[in-house]
This record gives sequence, C-alpha cells and structure tokens, in this order.
Amino acid sequence: MENSPQDEEKIDRLRRAMYSRSLSSRLKDRPRREMDEESLPVSEEWRKEMPPPHPATAAVAVGGKVMSTIGRWLLITGFAFLIGAVAFLAYYFTIGAGSQPTPPAISISAPTRIAGGEPTKLQIVITNNNRAALDLADLVITFPLGTHAPGTTDEPERRVAIGTFAPGEIKQVPVEAVFSGREGEHASLKVELEYRVRGSSAIYVASLDYELVFSSSSLSISVESNTETVSGQQVLLTVTVASNAPAPVNDVLLKIDYPFGFAFSSGDPRPERPGLWALGNINPGERVSVTLRGTLTGEEGDERIFRTSVGTRKDKGGAILETVVADYSHRMVISQAFLSLSITVQKEEGSGSPGESFSGNPQGREAATIVAPGESVNVSIEWKNNLSTAITDAVIVARLSGIEIDGASVRSTDGYYRSSDSAILWDKTTTGGSLSSLPAGGSGTVGFSFQVPQPLPFGIQNPSIVISTNAAGKRLSETGVPGNLRATASKTLKLASELEVAAQGLYYENPFVSTGPLPPRANQETTYAILFTVTNTTNAIQNARLTAQMPPYVRSLGMYKPEAGEDISFNVSDGSLTWRIGDIASGVGISSPIRWAEIAVGFTPSTSQIGEEPVLLQGITLTGIDSATGAVVTKAVRDVTTNIIGDRGFSPLEATVVR
Repeated sequence: MENSPQDEEKIDRLRRAMYSRSLSSRLKDRPRREMDEESLPVSEEWRKEMPPPHPATAAVAVGGKVMSTIGRWLLITGFAFLIGAVAFLAYYFTIGAGSQPTPPAISISAPTRIAGGEPTKLQIVITNNNRAALDLADLVITFPLGTHAPGTTDEPERRVAIGTFAPGEIKQVPVEAVFSGREGEHASLKVELEYRVRGSSAIYVASLDYELVFSSSSLSISVESNTETVSGQQVLLTVTVASNAPAPVNDVLLKIDYPFGFAFSSGDPRPERPGLWALGNINPGERVSVTLRGTLTGEEGDERIFRTSVGTRKDKGGAILETVVADYSHRMVISQAFLSLSITVQKEEGSGSPGESFSGNPQGREAATIVAPGESVNVSIEWKNNLSTAITDAVIVARLSGIEIDGASVRSTDGYYRSSDSAILWDKTTTGGSLSSLPAGGSGTVGFSFQVPQPLPFGIQNPSIVISTNAAGKRLSETGVPGNLRATASKTLKLASELEVAAQGLYYENPFVSTGPLPPRANQETTYAILFTVTNTTNAIQNARLTAQMPPYVRSLGMYKPEAGEDISFNVSDGSLTWRIGDIASGVGISSPIRWAEIAVGFTPSTSQIGEEPVLLQGITLTGIDSATGAVVTKAVRDVTTNIIGDRGFSPLEATVVR
C-alpha cells in the first residue's frame, strides 16, 4: 500500500532532523501518558444473537476448514511414506536383494538347429558384472537325454571348473557334444554357474536355458508291409533302422507297439523282450532289419496302427527306451478278402447207413455239417476275385485232416489229389488255364468228393473231418509293384456216432416160451419174442428212445426183459410201444455190455394173409441227441416179419401163413 504525500513529507523531515547536528539535540523522548483507571460499565447481556453471515462469507469459512483438513492428511501421508521408504531401503540394502551381488551374465553361441548324432560345438560366454571378484566358480551343464561327448556314452551332466573371476572379466568356455533326438523335436540345454563373492561364504547360482531344435535324427525307420489285409490272415512286417550319423550309435533299441487284434507269432531276429529288439551298435551308413510275423483280426474297415520307435537306453540290459531318436507309424486296414473262398458240402442221397438221418440241433448250438460213417461227400469250393485288378497264377489247395480218409475214394475232375499229404491241388494246368488269370470281380468253382470211412476207428472221441483250403495269387498294385495275395477258408465236418439198432423176432429162442403153430395158421395165435439190441462206437447219445407200432392183428402179452432198469411201456388203445433208453455211452456193445430189451407178442393171422409173411412190428425208430455234434440222431430199423431168419432152428419155410 503506498503512503500519501503528507506522510512522505513527515517522514522526510524526521529523517533530516535525525541526521542534522543542529536539530538532533532537540529530539527528545516524549513523556508517556498515564492510563486512566476509570472502568467503564459493561452490560451483563453481552450474549446476543448475531445476524447471519453473508453467504459468500460462510462459503469462505467452510472452504478454509476443508483446506485445513486436507493439509493435515497430506502431512500425515507424506510422513508415513517417508518412514516406509526408509524401512524398505534399510531392508533392501541389509538382507534384501540389494544386499546380493549382481549375477554374472551368461550367453551361449550355438546353432539353434542341430543334426542328431553329429558333434556340435557351443561357446558359453560368462561376464562378471560385480565390482568384487568371484571365487570357486564352476560351470554345470545339464544336457538333454541321450547326449554324450564324442566317443563316450550317455552324459547327462558336465561340470567345468572356472576358478576366480576378476571384476568385469569375461571368460569363454567351449563345449562339444553329440545330441540325439527326433527330427523337429525341441530340446533344452541348461547352463548354471555356481560361485562365491570374495569375502563371503554364501554360494550363488546364475542360470540360463537354451533351446535346441533337431534338424535331423541320427537314426531313421522305414516299414515295409501291406497297407491292407484280411482278418485272420498272417501279416509280415519288415522294419529297417538306418544310421544317418557320422559316428557309431551305441546300444540301439527298436520298440514296436502292436495294435489291438494282433497276435505275434515269430520274429527274425528274436526279440529281447515282447516288442523290444536290441540291435546293438549301428555304424555310420549301416542298415539293420527286423522281420516279424503275426495274425491280425478285426472287422472289415477297421484300421490298425503299428507304432515303431528307435533310440537308446541309459543302462545296459534295461527294458525302457529312454531316448527316442526316430519313430514311425504304419497303418493297416482290414478289408474284404482279396480272393474269397467258400466251402459247400453236399451229401449224396441214399449214402450212409440205411434209414439213418441227422437233423439240426434243437438245443441252440451252432449248426454244423454232420456226416455219417460210409457216407459219400461232395465238396465245392467257390472262389471270387474281390479286387478291381486281375489276379494271376492262382493256386487253390484243399487238405483233409482229422479222421483218415482212404485216398482211393477221393475224386476230382479238375484237380490233382496228392496222397502224400492228403491235399487236392488246382492250378492253371489242372483247370485248363482257367486259374491263370482271374479277372476283377470274376468267380468260379472247383470241387472234389470222398467217402467217410466205415467202421470208424474205435476209441476216438468226437471224430471230425476238417477241410482246409488255401488260395494264392499275384497282382499289380496301384504303384505297379507286384504283390502276393493269400486267402484261407476251412470247414469242419462232424461225424455222427456209429449207432447200430437191430430188431430180431424169436420163436425157438423165445425166453418167454413160444406157443402156437409154426408156420403160423389162420385164426390161431402164435407167440413170438422180439429182441432189440443197441450198440454205439463213438459219440455218446443222450435221451435215447425207441418207438414201434404193432399192427391190429398183433397184441402185447405184457411181458418184457430185463424187468429191472429198462422203462418199457405199451399203449393198448393204439398198439404203440415205447422203450425209454436214456443215455447211450460211447463204446456200448464194444468196451461195455450191449443195451438190449425183449418183449412178448401174440400174432393171430387172418385167412386173407394166407401165403404171406405178415409184419409183427413196424415203424421201429430210435431217436436221441449226439452229445458231440448236438444233432438229433434218428435211426430207423427194418420191420420185423414172420420171416425171423437169425433165430436158431428157424427155416424160411416156416415164415408163410398157412390154412
């Protein structure tokens, strides 16, 4: 604020007077005036309401309070921050990271893509960034699995002594190693530096991970086999392991994981363990092959994969493939048979024993082809080319096994029977050239016949005849490479038990004592006995039962033998006879007693039968279930007439009814 001119003049006069010699003595202190002691009266009503402040004045007052509060909080916050910063710096530079030395810098100079099996050189550079020296420094290198120094075995870790590092010093450590891995696979190399800071006993570690990529592998795998096969047909795989390395690869292992449905049969060489082959050391450029055979089963259209891998193991004799150098997956599809075969068996009508027949199995077992001893059998083999290309030089072979067949009974119009191994062969020479080339989708039939031997050899349980067929041919694949094709089919013929049933009329040897005239006379009753016998050479018969029918002029006398152990019943109303035999064991009548029964009947001929040999018992049938084949066996027996030849003392002249 500026002074007025009057004030300025007063001050100026006072200043001149102070510094003037003539006037300064006149300046004297003015005497002080005493204050009056008079007290003024003060009202008791000093508290009175003040008029409300102006709004602007109130806002200024509130703002002042707010600013004062904010100022106090800012002061408190700043003070707390200062204390925290001091505490943090104290911790950091005493026991925290600030108290630790600066870790040395590590770098690696090496190619990022390396060839497996070849020596690779790396340069490890270490820089001491500390102002203090480093003592007792060691470089520890951890290699990927399967890595080794040139000319040595597996080396998982290498330690290199560095010694003392001066401040700011740079050291370079060259490293040479042979890495192993699959092409395109990534591997990690870890480098660690262990050191102590001079004046400290603590051990510090600085580390670096370096990633490598394999541009190629030291070993390679190839698989030679079909890409499709038929279920149940033998497959052949040849697995070849080749070395791509400039140095020998030691203790090589080949592992093959079999797919579901594959049954291993043989290998060349033999595996050390199931699915594991020890190939030993493989020299540069060397190739080692393994051949295995087996059977692959599955449904049409199924894909099966053989997974092969090759590498090394850490311990000699170990069963684990620790380092996989190469792998390969071979796919095989199960397809329809290239050359399908089907076998059809037809029995000649009227062959086999008279009155013998076999029907399907009522017990729900799988239906089988049943043949009887002495029966002639015709076999047809139908072939079909399922490929879209022709099959050349086809050969079909059928073999008979099981019960020995008399080679003299084997006949074939278009094949050749070779008795040395019971085989029938068909080729382009025996078929007039029809098998020299089988067109795509073409089909045809070859056949032969034979006779089932009779009687069957005694003592054979569940006899059967197996017809096995094999076909082979050649085709050109899509790539023009010739391939061999094989097809198989088989059929089993079950032989029914050689069951024999006989019925014999008796007069002179009647155990019930015959009565009446012989030859029989009209209107007079003559009594006979009828003897039933049952023998069985092979399969046991279950639930056997013999039934027969008596004509109206024959009656049952109600007597039978043996009285115990046999269930024989007569039905008077319809004249039927039932003998419930039960089970007939194998060897009955040969190695064990024959099964038999006798019944007594009375025959009263009519005058209309004079000069005839009337039937005494007809419709004689034995039924049962073959325990081996499950088939229902039905054996029919010739009717018993008054011509009872076989009864000792009987003459054919006594068979005809007389007046």
